[in-house]
Amino acid sequence: MSLRNAVLGFLSVAPSTGYDLKSHFDGSVRQFWTADQAQIYRVLGQLAQDGLVTVEVIPQPDRPDRKVHHITPAGLAELDGWLASPLDAQTVREPFLLRLFFAGRLGAAGVLDLIDARTAAAEGQLAALGAVRAQQPNPADLERALRLATLDNGIRHTQTELDWLRDLRGTVTTNTTTTTTTKEQEQ
Repeated sequence: MSLRNAVLGFLSVAPSTGYDLKSHFDGSVRQFWTADQAQIYRVLGQLAQDGLVTVEVIPQPDRPDRKVHHITPAGLAELDGWLASPLDAQTVREPFLLRLFFAGRLGAAGVLDLIDARTAAAEGQLAALGAVRAQQPNPADLERALRLATLDNGIRHTQTELDWLRDLRGTVTTNTTTTTTTKEQEQ
C-alpha cells in the first residue's frame, strides 16, 4: 500500500514517467523506501486502472512512446486520506541485526569481519547521503523543508549506527581479550 502512496506523492509534485519515478525514488527517499522499476510500472498500471492517474502518451521518433502519468483529483484525495490516516505499527526487519544475533558461532574474528563489512557499508551510505545533502539549497517552503528533513533523518540514523558499530567492535574486542585471558588463567 505504501508504494502506491509514494507514487501518488511523487505524482502530486510533478507529472512523471515510470523512469522519472525510479529516478525520484533513488534520488530522494532511497535511504528509507526503495522500489524497483517493475514494481513502479505495476503500481502505475493499477493506479491508472483505478482512475487515480491518467496517462499522456507522447510519441517520440525512433524511440518508444513516452508515457507521462498525471495524478487525478481522485488520486489526490487518496493521497490526502493516506497522509491524514493513523500510522500503522511498524514491523522492523534488519538483516544485519539478525545475523549479528547468531554471529557468535563465527568466533570473534568472524564477528569482527561482519561488523567491519557493515561499518564500510554504512560509511559509504553516509558519504552518499552527505553528498546529496551538500547539493540541497536551504528550503524555501514547508514541502521542501520536510523533504530535506527526511534526508537529515537518514544521515543521523546512519551516523548513530556508525557510532554503535564502533562501540560494538570495542565490546567484541574487549570480550575476546577477557575470554582468552580467563581461559588461560583457568589452565
